[in-house]
Amino acid sequence: MAEPQQMDLENDLSYNSDDDVVIIEESPTMNELAERKKNEGNELYKNKDYREALKLYTQAIDLCPDCAAYFSNRSACYMMLGKYYEALNDAREAVRLDTSFVKGYLRVAKCNIALGDATAALSVLRQASELEPNNKAIREETTKAQSLIRCQEEVEKAKAKADYRTAIFHLDRALDQAVGCRSLKITKAEYLVFLQRYADAQEMVNEILQYESGNADAIYVRGMCLYYQDNPEAAFNHFQHVLRLAPDHQKARDVYKKAKLLKQKKEEGNEAFKKGNFQEALNLYTEALAIDPLNKHTNAKLYFNRATVGFKLNKYELATEDCTAAINLDEGYVKAYLRRAKCYQLLEKHEEAVRDYEKVTRLDRNQEHKRLLHEAKIELKRSKRKDYYKILGVQKTASDDEIKKSYRKMALVHHPDRHANASDKDKHEHEIKFKEIGEAYSVLTDAKKRAMYDRGQDINDHDGGFGHDDIDPNQIFQAFFGGGHGGYTFGGHNAGFQQAGFPGNGFGGGGFPGGFHFQFG
Repeated sequence: MAEPQQMDLENDLSYNSDDDVVIIEESPTMNELAERKKNEGNELYKNKDYREALKLYTQAIDLCPDCAAYFSNRSACYMMLGKYYEALNDAREAVRLDTSFVKGYLRVAKCNIALGDATAALSVLRQASELEPNNKAIREETTKAQSLIRCQEEVEKAKAKADYRTAIFHLDRALDQAVGCRSLKITKAEYLVFLQRYADAQEMVNEILQYESGNADAIYVRGMCLYYQDNPEAAFNHFQHVLRLAPDHQKARDVYKKAKLLKQKKEEGNEAFKKGNFQEALNLYTEALAIDPLNKHTNAKLYFNRATVGFKLNKYELATEDCTAAINLDEGYVKAYLRRAKCYQLLEKHEEAVRDYEKVTRLDRNQEHKRLLHEAKIELKRSKRKDYYKILGVQKTASDDEIKKSYRKMALVHHPDRHANASDKDKHEHEIKFKEIGEAYSVLTDAKKRAMYDRGQDINDHDGGFGHDDIDPNQIFQAFFGGGHGGYTFGGHNAGFQQAGFPGNGFGGGGFPGGFHFQFG
């Protein structure tokens, strides 16, 4: 019988049908099987099938747990899968098994850099450099580690200035190297919160929490997102969770305390307002606004609430300023625009009111807002006309008798003849005032004209049958007090003037010399 022949077969036993003899083959050694698993894993690794390659490297390690190369290969596989902590553990085991394994040291350094620990990477690279001083790969990894340290230093500088945009810029450069560093990612997410980029921040920490659900720092940042988006109850739950996981988490403790105080002051202010204690409410809202300047959502509401209190206290300038502050924090705050527009109207700033109502209709186009805009435009048009009520010093609800009484008083004060000896400037001012008084009287004592005026219609619209350019204040004065014809004439025809209360002046029967005739052109 022939001697058994060693064959590289997949099975331990094979059957030879030619001579019906069972040939016992020699089993491969554990080392040979391990090497076979490693080679198969290498092929899968080259084909980027890292998960299957990982299984084969693990089998090789199980067969031969004292081979540094197997741990190094599995470390590389873990890195490709983004599992840098597992990769670091394997790389460290590789150099423990073989202290002269330069590739293993490089793998440890790469993992440290990926995890953001540049100092540890440099320490390992110095060990590797002692073994191979001229190794190019060692120099390249050293440069990467030093670059990472510089980026981290720049982040700290920017943070000290609260310059979070610059800090994020350097964090991004750092993360180009430290691709698996969760702490840097969480720091970036925290700074994104400070820049109000809540969705981006939440996306970053949610990804971390998928792999590490108990990461207290990530939960803290997600709580911050909720807090700054005015969702205090959900935020409180997150902060409480953080403090259960890490009782000494100072950031979570501080923001939780601040959030509770802010909520308390806001609610106390609301309660005071409901009870009609407006000054107390104003003080409480002011205290609340000092608690956390970064909480823009809540502060916008606080400014609006304080504006509402100011409005109730007839402090329209203060209310306007607070509405503006609320709008600066929330550009789409419709209620703040509406409140500010109303304040502008009460302050007779009608152009500003129209602009606010126009903004409101763009943000929320409904019939009520269109009505308010239409009314504001009418008020703006009215504001550009002479205010006849103001000229006569009467309310808009004044009766005819009140209007006549005011006209009598003011016409006697401003009649140009009474100021014949005044300076040219004073004469001109009284002439204008006298004419305005006449216009106001003419319009407000005519029911049709007054109705048109109150509706904002143009009294100069000649389609309506009249215009105030046709009004002669002398005729109005004469008709009101009696006497004379046409323009009011002195020099023998001043009976009405004297009856109206003007004293004679000793010239030709009490008038001015030469029979002065005052007439508007």
